Amino acid sequence: MRQTLLLIVGLIIGCTVQAKNRVIEEPPFCVRNTTSIEVSKIILSDTATVLHIYAKYRPKNWIRIASESYLQDNNGETYLLRSGIGITPGKQFWMPESGEAEFQLVFPPLPAKVTSIDFTEGEGVEGAFSIWGIQLKSKELPKLMLPQEAVAHPIDKNAALPAPLVQYGNTTVKGKLLDYRPCMMKELSLYLSEPSKGYADPIKAEIKRDGSFNITFPVMGTTAATINLLGTDINFFVEPEQTSELYINLREISRKKSTFHKSKKPYGEIVYINGPLAGLSEELNRNRINTDMITNYQTLIKEIGDMDIAAYKTYMLDKAKDIQQKIDNASLSQSAKQLLSLEKELNIIQTLTQAPWLLTQAALQQKKLQRNESEAYFKKLDESLPADYIPTETLKHLNIPQAILVQPYLYAINVSARRQNDYARRLGTDKGVFFDIARTTLLYQSIKDFTPLTDTQKVEITTLPDAYQRTLQQANEQLLQLLENNKKKSGFTINEAGEVSNEDLFPSIIGKFKGKVLLVDFWATWCAPCRMANKVMAPMKEELKDKDIVYLYITGEVSPQKTWENMIPDIHGEHYRLTNAQWEYLSKSFGIRGVPTYLIIDRKGDIKFKQTGFPGVEKMKEELLKVTD
Repeated sequence: MRQTLLLIVGLIIGCTVQAKNRVIEEPPFCVRNTTSIEVSKIILSDTATVLHIYAKYRPKNWIRIASESYLQDNNGETYLLRSGIGITPGKQFWMPESGEAEFQLVFPPLPAKVTSIDFTEGEGVEGAFSIWGIQLKSKELPKLMLPQEAVAHPIDKNAALPAPLVQYGNTTVKGKLLDYRPCMMKELSLYLSEPSKGYADPIKAEIKRDGSFNITFPVMGTTAATINLLGTDINFFVEPEQTSELYINLREISRKKSTFHKSKKPYGEIVYINGPLAGLSEELNRNRINTDMITNYQTLIKEIGDMDIAAYKTYMLDKAKDIQQKIDNASLSQSAKQLLSLEKELNIIQTLTQAPWLLTQAALQQKKLQRNESEAYFKKLDESLPADYIPTETLKHLNIPQAILVQPYLYAINVSARRQNDYARRLGTDKGVFFDIARTTLLYQSIKDFTPLTDTQKVEITTLPDAYQRTLQQANEQLLQLLENNKKKSGFTINEAGEVSNEDLFPSIIGKFKGKVLLVDFWATWCAPCRMANKVMAPMKEELKDKDIVYLYITGEVSPQKTWENMIPDIHGEHYRLTNAQWEYLSKSFGIRGVPTYLIIDRKGDIKFKQTGFPGVEKMKEELLKVTD
């Protein structure tokens, strides 16, 4: 009897404890800065707060939850991570083949008065995961307070896409991130699609503590612009002497990317826009049709494995027809359909010009080709392309003024500018927006390669629209000033490799720095990741200046000499420019398959680290310190 009573009492106590646990399934949240993790469930008890995490990431790659992660409640109190279940905080967690996993994070118990929490790995963690505004007592988020200026514009279904303005002048982009927290991000990156300038570095805009931003810069006319936030492109337009005003709805962006909430009612527009082509921009951000023929690279490689050049073209043009049918059937305005159709046509140019490379990759991945045969295979495919491989009807879209409003125009100009004479024959004219931009592009690229305009070119550009003339003149003046300033710079040394045998080449180069730690950087002037890495490593080099490290930069004739000579004054270190034969020999010796490639060599001359691709400042610093300390 006593045992029965004890059992009953134990069951009652157990049920009471269980009753105190509160389970919140798929709690809504305001914003997250990652698509890799999401809270699927929260269990609240008197002893712990347990976050059930659903993770989605690249299969067989790892994520990590920092051991210093914490929760912060709506009253400002913090709760440090205690432990993990199914994951060890601070250690790599390898994703399975499915790319999906679940684990739990255990925190201290929360007071009953807490209504919402933020989860973060901490501001000191690079690329920290954070989820803000996780609701504990409501299935609804607090009402989003929109600024008075944040209104959705009506759509004129019958309006045609206007011709863009071509005029040089300053434009302003301003606005606010709704639901912003100061720890989210410090600046925005704004990308302009200015075809005549090619692929340019983003324009940075500082974000103030209230989430607002405001930046002014010059443009050459109506220009497509993009801000990428939380993995979502915000597309809009800018114009000279006009202001583009953006109110970006972070909670709606996060909802659309959510596994558990994407099918729920929207929290408003992704972005509210005032300014040039505002209504069209809002419509496309809300209902954009994907006009890319390549939506999944791995799937494409499998599908084109048995194709030749002709079959590949037919395959891609059939895809383009399907996309056009979607555009025609969509409930969109005429201007939106026109813009998307132009985008699709220019994507045809991109897809067809990539045919030799993609078919080579397919042959490699399907083991029909050895890597040492790939260069010759690619060259053969490239030379076999018929002169009319890109249909003339598609090329005609390059010369439509409105085409410069779509992002793919930048790529199309990049691959087409040097073919303008051939295109003139096919199109029956050398006049129009394409030819103006193509001429401007080649001159602008030449200036960026440190070649000032000649007197003849200065006369030639007077035939271009005033906006393009002013852009080239300004770039030329900046270059002349840079060349003058370079004469006063120090901290770099130009070295000659000399006439030595291939076998003695590298020992001869590093022999000058015997007994020192070397960071060897195989790079090229045209390599954007190389230039980016050189820029972001500059503070590290200053920090480690007492560590007796020599920074050794090696390039080849693929880096034009004038460009190289005028670029390296800002890259402090020892510089070598090798012949093609010398570069090829070192590339084979060290297995260099791309730039940048880095070697770290210790004081004895032994290679202690090698990597192709920039590993990041912290990793580079870590590897250097291993051989200097």
